[in-house]
Amino acid sequence: MDLRNYALQILKQTSRTFYIPISILPPGLQEAVSSAYLCMRAIDEIEDHPELDNATKARLLQTISLTLQAGVDGFAVDAFSVGFGSHEDSLAEVSLRIREWALLAPESIAPRIWDATAAMADRMAYWAVKNWKIHTEFDLDRYTFGVAGAVGLLLSDIWAWYDGTDTNRTHAIAFGRGLQAVNILRNHNEDLTRGVNFFPDGWNADDIQAYAQRNLILADAYTKALPAGPALDFCQIPLTLAHGTLNALANGKDKLSRSDVLALIEQVTNLSK
Repeated sequence: MDLRNYALQILKQTSRTFYIPISILPPGLQEAVSSAYLCMRAIDEIEDHPELDNATKARLLQTISLTLQAGVDGFAVDAFSVGFGSHEDSLAEVSLRIREWALLAPESIAPRIWDATAAMADRMAYWAVKNWKIHTEFDLDRYTFGVAGAVGLLLSDIWAWYDGTDTNRTHAIAFGRGLQAVNILRNHNEDLTRGVNFFPDGWNADDIQAYAQRNLILADAYTKALPAGPALDFCQIPLTLAHGTLNALANGKDKLSRSDVLALIEQVTNLSK
């Protein structure tokens, strides 16, 4: 199996939200977005790892960051695995394969993806050391930018690289931040069981719901301004699912059912035909 098809297989296993929009992207762009998603999923799995302590998470994330920063025209076969050390057996496959995901992107955009992933890994390490203590809305903005708003900026760079698509970068940040806020709300109880609370002091679910809505309004503006083409086709799906999840949570559901997800995706893809 070639690397592109293997990446799609791992994508299908790791994300029902992003597999479909990535799978419909044209050649070249598909490899770039797959590389970005899987590199970031690789470090996200370390940040959320249920068994590693925070100091170990920070050390692994910083090591990955430094390895990515050392990339010139590729990475030695053992460039990342040396840094994993004794933790290699406990890490997810998507994390262990980060070298392959880094090399998946076309050469002319790959260094931008390495840079974005390295920066995100450093930010995740910072928050791991702080045990993700979010006290104020300012803290929440910093966290949601670091792990998601910056992804919106990377996507804008990828769209521009691929076909010159121009985007509003403030709205791009809100696109990522809004999706992350929905995830925070959806995963709140699960996060609490591992001792992490992303709600600022004094905030409740309604406050996070309002925070997510404010960002999704700007995310809507980001998407509506995109011309017909692959960027629009991609962005519509996770944004529609984020709105659907937010509505489901407001109505007392834990999450969207698989049938809900498929119905929303079908609705979006029919509209774009």
